This record gives sequence, structure tokens and C-alpha cells, in this order.
Amino acid sequence: MITPGARTPEELETLLEDAFVLRDTAAVGRLFDPRAVLLAQEAGEAHGRAEITGVVVGMWARERSYLADVRWVAQVRDTALVLGAGAIHVALRGRDRSWRYAISLLDQTMLT
Repeated sequence: MITPGARTPEELETLLEDAFVLRDTAAVGRLFDPRAVLLAQEAGEAHGRAEITGVVVGMWARERSYLADVRWVAQVRDTALVLGAGAIHVALRGRDRSWRYAISLLDQTMLT
């Protein structure tokens, strides 16, 4: 069975990297909260899973990838701030206890 999200904020980063490597649009969608927002320099602002997945597909078309490189995590209960090389994320733990991105800022100039 495929899990809908991650067990930790750090695992969320790894799952996003895996989704990029595999170019798995379904996995990308599962990693974001339904009301999430993604901010990407080359693509602008995307709201919700469908728009976010569309931005990620566009990144793949430009041969962009995502490397999970967590530098720092600050967690308070069910909210986490995740800072990485080229990314800043706010993640939330849902009712199912899985972590998902709520806000994601990707500096595509820093992505591989």
C-alpha cells in the first residue's frame, strides 16, 4: 500500500525527491495538502494539487530535478518549517498523521 504522505518532515523531502526522479505525478500530488501553495521562480504561484503538479511537470520539461538536502527543521506539534538547499517548506501533519507540504518555495536556480 502506498502511503498518502510522510511520517516525518524529513521523509517528506525524500519522497519529493523520489517523485521527481520517477516523474510520478500521482506521488507529487499526494505530498501536498489540497489547499497548498507552491511558489517557483520560473513558474510563479500554483494553488492546490492539480496546479502544483502542473508546475512540477513543467519543471521536468525544463530538465529540472529536486534534491532533498535538508539543512534545518523546526517543528512545533503538527507544523514544521523545513529549510533546504534551494527550498523552504512549511509542512503540516494531518488527521491521518501524515506530513504534507502546505507552503513550498522552490528556488529553481538552485535545483539540479
